[in-house]
Amino acid sequence: MLACALAACRPQEEPGSQLAGMMIDPQLGEISGLAASRRHPGTLWMLDDGGNPARVFAVGPTGDRIATLRIEGVTKTDWEDIAAFELDGRRYLLLADTGDNGGLRRTLQLHVVEEPARLENARLRPAWSIAFRWPDGARDCEAVAVDAARGRVLLISKKREPPELFTLPLRAGTREVQVARRVGALAGVPQPSAEAIERSPRRAALEGQPTAADVSPDGRTLAVMTYRYLLLYPRQRGDGWSQAVGRPPRVVELPWLPQAEAMGWADDGRALYATGEFVPAPLYRVVP
Repeated sequence: MLACALAACRPQEEPGSQLAGMMIDPQLGEISGLAASRRHPGTLWMLDDGGNPARVFAVGPTGDRIATLRIEGVTKTDWEDIAAFELDGRRYLLLADTGDNGGLRRTLQLHVVEEPARLENARLRPAWSIAFRWPDGARDCEAVAVDAARGRVLLISKKREPPELFTLPLRAGTREVQVARRVGALAGVPQPSAEAIERSPRRAALEGQPTAADVSPDGRTLAVMTYRYLLLYPRQRGDGWSQAVGRPPRVVELPWLPQAEAMGWADDGRALYATGEFVPAPLYRVVP
């Protein structure tokens, strides 16, 4: 009999950011979303921005592309995030077609595909899709997460101040266009210093804009990434996410990334992976 469970026997990692690898494959040149596989340990699923084919990449923990999945039967407008989750014993990926830099889109889409059994090039079709709109006009959204235990999709606006939190049902049960429900706003998003504003007003204005989100594997913490920071919002017992994001988060400053837009919890929930949009891009493992 083992003296302890394998997970418990792993050495504790010191808080901080470690370089896990480098992404140099040209196919990974516009990564905008990242999620750790729930079916294949050590594998990261990534997707790229609009203007590219409808596809998802399986990537190793050091940044090497393993396989490419073509997603059939969907129109790709501006994919911005990806979430991995388990539901009814099956492992899924949610692909968020929610980008809207110009504020012109009337409806947006979420596509859910089942994780394949083997890590090889393949073609997949969505298990289901969700069409939705915002309740009060267009907005940009690059940060999307799934709380499978509560059957909710979490969406965070990008350019609003403060960023807003919306929810949708994960299984709508209808093909009608859903309406996202606003449930709160993110507290404690760091504001740029006077020095940062003077040095580069445009860059300073971007620092606090959310570009990715993910719910921890144990369902207790919402991680939100901005261009400069990682914000951790834990839920207390009995809380909903509206209460969690209404309290100041734990703030971790990110290491340098070329346009930080992709982040997700590791499958063990002990750390997060983060990378940027342009290759070559470092892939960091961040222990909060």
